[in-house]
Amino acid sequence: MIGPQDVGEPVDVGHRISARCEGREQTSESRAAELAEITTCSPGYVDRAQKQKADHAAFYHRRVAISEDECDPGVAQVRPPRLLPDADSATSERANRWWWDHDADNYHAEHGEFLGTYVAGGDFVWCPEGVREEEAHLLGPVDGRDILEIGCGSAPCARWLTAHGARAVGIDLSRRMLGIGLAAMADDDTPTPLVQATAESLPFADESFDAACSAFGAVPFVADTARVMAEVARVLRPGGRWVFAVNHPMRWMFPDDPGPDGLTVAIPYFNRTPYTEIDDDGEVTYVEHHRTIGDRVREIRSAGMILDDIVEPEWPEGFDQIWGQWSPLRGQFFPGTAIFCCHKP
Repeated sequence: MIGPQDVGEPVDVGHRISARCEGREQTSESRAAELAEITTCSPGYVDRAQKQKADHAAFYHRRVAISEDECDPGVAQVRPPRLLPDADSATSERANRWWWDHDADNYHAEHGEFLGTYVAGGDFVWCPEGVREEEAHLLGPVDGRDILEIGCGSAPCARWLTAHGARAVGIDLSRRMLGIGLAAMADDDTPTPLVQATAESLPFADESFDAACSAFGAVPFVADTARVMAEVARVLRPGGRWVFAVNHPMRWMFPDDPGPDGLTVAIPYFNRTPYTEIDDDGEVTYVEHHRTIGDRVREIRSAGMILDDIVEPEWPEGFDQIWGQWSPLRGQFFPGTAIFCCHKP
């Protein structure tokens, strides 16, 4: 665990974190060294980061702008580039750790205010539709409870839980995301412990928590989500709640466009090929995985948990904020978010 005084220092959670990186096993020490290099901002790093951002921008515009010049209007389009038949756990972790380390500042420049990152005590926003835990109470009472946030990013949700009396802990694989959270925590009355770790291998003892949550955190970016469900069940105490928000599986079928072009089905619902982005050197820089509603239900049940509800937030009347493909226009026709509410018996 790390506290506010550790801002800028390599994250080391004090245990061995297993990961495959270019064919070698990484310890927490070697990962810390790798991540420390990110913060040095050498000229080579800056050049590569700028190149990667340009690559991502090109991919983004390619997948959202389907023009008559680019495609046959009679042929269904897919999100290019689907260049890999699959992206396993190691590939997904490595790519997404790199992506969020490098995109964290841009992400917070665009979304930090909405998420409450820079507000003292944070905020708990479940989704782009603006559902807040303060009104939704999906986790139930939080005061005095041990609560784990998985894929916490800069941890506004975990910090909100702490401010409301919970003993909260946040985990994320991105050092830069955690660093932003630690810096924002300077104005909080009580610091929230943060840990750098992967959702597929939670570094906690069995039955450590009364509840666990994830608001668009790790789940869409993890290859083995069945393992995540099993890990959550392991660290929950009997009766503990597990609530996680993800892209609604319906969203997978549509282009990432908040406008009219985003209302035409382009991808088969049952196509579970992960969406990947690759740079000119063939390095995978981003991975997102799709699961159907049925897939999610089966993974929850296989982990021994009970599904209590699936919340599909409706677009709020008068709410005009666009977040990526989430928009008032699309929100009129289909949900962009699914929140799965479960508990361990």
